[in-house]
Amino acid sequence: MESFVILVLMCSSLSIFTMSQGVANTISATQPFKDGESLVSSGGTFEFGFFSPGNSMKRYVGIWYKNVAYKTVVWVANRDVPLIDLSGVLQLSGQGDLSILDNANTTIWSSNSSKPETTSPVAQLLDTGNLVVRNQDDNEPEKYLWQSFDYPGDTLLPGMKYGVNLVTGLNRALTSWKSGDDPSRGDYTNQLDVNGVPQFFLRRGSVLTFRSGPWNGETFNGMPNSAENDIYTFEFVFNEEEIYYTYKLSRSTVSRLVMTSDGKLQTFTWLDRIKDWNNYSTAPMDACDSYAKCGPYGTCNSDNSPACGCLDGFVPRSSEDWYSSDWSHGCMRKTQLTCEYGEGFRKYSNIKLPDTSLSWYGKNMNLNDCEQLCLKNCSCKAYAILDITRKSGCILWFKELIDMRQYSDSGQDIYIRLAASDLAASYRSSQGKRLIRSIVIPVLSLGVALLGLYVSWQVFKKQMQLPPRRTEVNVVHSREQDFINENWNKNLDLPLFGFDVIAEATDNFSVANELGQGGFGPVYKGKLKDGQEIAVKRLSKNSRQGLEEFKNEVFCIAKLQHRNLVRLLGCSIEAEERMLIYEYMPNKSLNFFIFDEKQSILLDWPKRFHIINGVARGLLYLHEDSRLRIVHRDLKASNVLLDYGMNPKISDFGMARGFGGDETEANTKRVVGTYGYMSPEYMLDGIFSLKSDVFSFGVLVLEILSGKRNRGFNNPDHKLNLLGHAWMLHNEGRPSELIDESFENSGHRSQALRSIHVALLCVQNNPEDRPSMSTAVLMLSSEIAMPQPKEPGFFTERFDVSSSSLKREKSSSINGLTVTLLEAR
Repeated sequence: MESFVILVLMCSSLSIFTMSQGVANTISATQPFKDGESLVSSGGTFEFGFFSPGNSMKRYVGIWYKNVAYKTVVWVANRDVPLIDLSGVLQLSGQGDLSILDNANTTIWSSNSSKPETTSPVAQLLDTGNLVVRNQDDNEPEKYLWQSFDYPGDTLLPGMKYGVNLVTGLNRALTSWKSGDDPSRGDYTNQLDVNGVPQFFLRRGSVLTFRSGPWNGETFNGMPNSAENDIYTFEFVFNEEEIYYTYKLSRSTVSRLVMTSDGKLQTFTWLDRIKDWNNYSTAPMDACDSYAKCGPYGTCNSDNSPACGCLDGFVPRSSEDWYSSDWSHGCMRKTQLTCEYGEGFRKYSNIKLPDTSLSWYGKNMNLNDCEQLCLKNCSCKAYAILDITRKSGCILWFKELIDMRQYSDSGQDIYIRLAASDLAASYRSSQGKRLIRSIVIPVLSLGVALLGLYVSWQVFKKQMQLPPRRTEVNVVHSREQDFINENWNKNLDLPLFGFDVIAEATDNFSVANELGQGGFGPVYKGKLKDGQEIAVKRLSKNSRQGLEEFKNEVFCIAKLQHRNLVRLLGCSIEAEERMLIYEYMPNKSLNFFIFDEKQSILLDWPKRFHIINGVARGLLYLHEDSRLRIVHRDLKASNVLLDYGMNPKISDFGMARGFGGDETEANTKRVVGTYGYMSPEYMLDGIFSLKSDVFSFGVLVLEILSGKRNRGFNNPDHKLNLLGHAWMLHNEGRPSELIDESFENSGHRSQALRSIHVALLCVQNNPEDRPSMSTAVLMLSSEIAMPQPKEPGFFTERFDVSSSSLKREKSSSINGLTVTLLEAR
C-alpha cells in the first residue's frame, strides 16, 4: 500500500511538472528551445514553437492560435529560410538576440535585437500573440528589446501597430504567403505610404493594384466596409513621430486580418458554433477597386454598365478607346483651365477621394480656408476636407485626379476646379434637374417620356460621331499618327507636342529656365497652359547622343508606369527638333544633395533610406516587372531625380536596353555609361546584364551612405576609391566609419550598416555573386541572414588602360558625364 501511494505521488508530481512545462510562456538565455517544445501564452490563446505548414515537410518557427479547431499560423520567424529537419534550435543570447540554428549550427534567422543595457533577457509569448524580448524585471512595452508585432508577416492582430515609425524608419507591412504550404514572401504586399496624405497601397510585386484611400476620421475613404461596428473599434494615429492604424475588439471574439496569397485583404472572425473562420470583410471588393481602372478624372461605379464614366465637366480623352471599353486614358476637361476670373469648384458627392500620394494637407483649416487656398493657386485642381468627424483639415490636389469611384451611400465630397463656362453649364444642369424633380415629372405623360428617350438617342448618336476635341496643348496620340518623319514603324500611346507649344512653355527656351546640361543636351523647365510644370530635354546638335538614343528612350519608357521612374509625358519631333517632355522634378537630382556639404544636411537617414529603397524598387520593376526586362546601363546619382516629397525617380533611359525571352546578358562594342558606376565585365569586355545595374546600384548606395563620390574619393591613409575604402573598413570591422557624419548618430546605425552590407554584395567583382534586385530589396527591408561579400570590382583608382582614346574619355568624364563611345577591349 505504501509503495502504491509513493507511485501515485510520483505520477502526480510528474503530471504537475509536465503541465507546468506545457504552459510555460517564457524562454531564458540559458535555455535552448528545441523542435518539439512549445510556449503557450498565459491565457491559453496562442502557442509558439516549430511547425510544418500544410503538406510541407519543412520546419518553421512561428505563432498560431492554440484553441481553434485547426492550426492557424499568425507569424513566422524564418519564413524565407526554412529548416529541413527536426534538429532546429531557437536560442536567446545574453544580449537579447533570438536566433534559429540549423543542424550545422548555422544561424538562419536572427532578431538582431541586441541592446547594450540588456540584463537577464527573457523571451515571452503574450496573450495578444506578441512574442517579446525584454529584461526579466521590466514589463513596460516601451522598453521591449524586440517584439514580433514590429515585424508582421501576412497577419494583423488586434493591438498591432500597422504603419510607420517616423523616428526609427520602421514600416510595418503585410506580405502574403506564396501558398498555404509555403510561408515565404509571396507576390502581394500592403504597406502604408506616407507621401502626401497617408494611405495604404496594395501591390503585386511593384505594380499598384489597390489603394485604401486616406483616413477620414472614421475609416479609410476607399474601404467603407471597414467602419467601426459592434465587433471592432479603430484608431489612426497621425503625428510627427508615428503614423499607424490599429484596431481592438469590442467583445470576446477571435479575429485577424490577413493578406492572402491571391491578393485579398480579408478580416476573419472565429465562429465556435461551426468551428470555422468567417470572412467578415474583403478588400478589394470588386472591379472598381482596381487601381486607376477608369484613368485620370474618370470614376468607377459598380452599379453602372459600363462601370466607368467621366465626371460632369469632363469628356473621354480618347472616344475611340473609351467606347471600346479601354478606359485607361481616362477623361479630360471640356474646357481647359486658364486661371482667369470665373473659375470655381463643382461639388461631387459620395466619392472615393483620388490618390493622395502627391497631395498637400493642412490639419488646422476649415473648408472655406481650403477653398480660398486652392482658388489662389492656379495649379490646384481640387480640394476636400481631411477629417469628416471634426469637419476640419484640408487636402489639396495639384496633379491629375486618379483612382476615383462613386459610391451610393458612402464616400466623401470633393470640390473640383472647373472653367467658368463649364461651371455655369453645371449650375444650369443642376437647376434643371431640380425643376424636373419638383414640377415636370408629376405631369409627364408616357408620350413625353418616349419623346425624351428619342431625343436622348439622337444626341447620343451625334456624340458618337463627333471626333474627340483637341486640347490647347496640341496633343496627338501616336497610334493615330505614326512618327512619319523618321519612318518609325512602332506605334506608341504617347502624345506629340508642337514645337510652338514647348517654345511658349519654356519662354522660348530662355536661359533663365535652363535646369542643366546632360550628354543629350540642355534641359529646360516649362509650364503648359493648363498649369502643368514640365521638364524639356532638347537634343543638342552637338550632342554626343543622337537620334538612336532619342528613339531608344521613347520606346523604352513610353509605357513604363512606376512611382520610382520619371514619367515621360510626350515628345516633339517637328522639323529638325527632337525633344522629350517629362514630369518636372522640383528637387533636382540626388547628387545635388548628397555631394554638397550644405544640402546634404537636409537628407537625414530616413530620407536617404527611403531613396535607397525607392531606387531599388524602380530597378526591380525594370528588371522583373516591366513588359521587357530593361537594363538601364547608366544608373548614377545625377540620374536619380527627386520630386516634391523627396521621392526618387530613375531617369535618362537613352542608354537602356531591353531583354526579351530568355535573354540574360548581351555583348556590345559600344560601351556606354559613367566611370565609377560601370561594372568590370561591362567596361572591360562589353558584357552587360541585369547584374550590371546591380553593380551601379551598389556604388550609388555607398555614395548615399557616405556622401562621397566613388570617383575622386581620397583618403590620406590610402589611394583606394570609395569601393576599396568600404571593403577595407568592412574587413577591419569598422564599417560604421563609412557613414556620413550628418546622420551617424541618428539612431539608425543597424539599418545603415545593413545597407552597407547589401551594397558590398552588389559591387562584387563576379556578376554571379551579386544578388538580383528582388533579393537586394528583400535584404534591405527585412532581417534575413546575408552572405559575406567578396572582393568588389574596381576597388582602386589604378586602371590598366592602353587605349589613348579611352584615356581621353576618362579624363572628360570625371564629373560624372555619361560616356557614350568607348571601344571595349
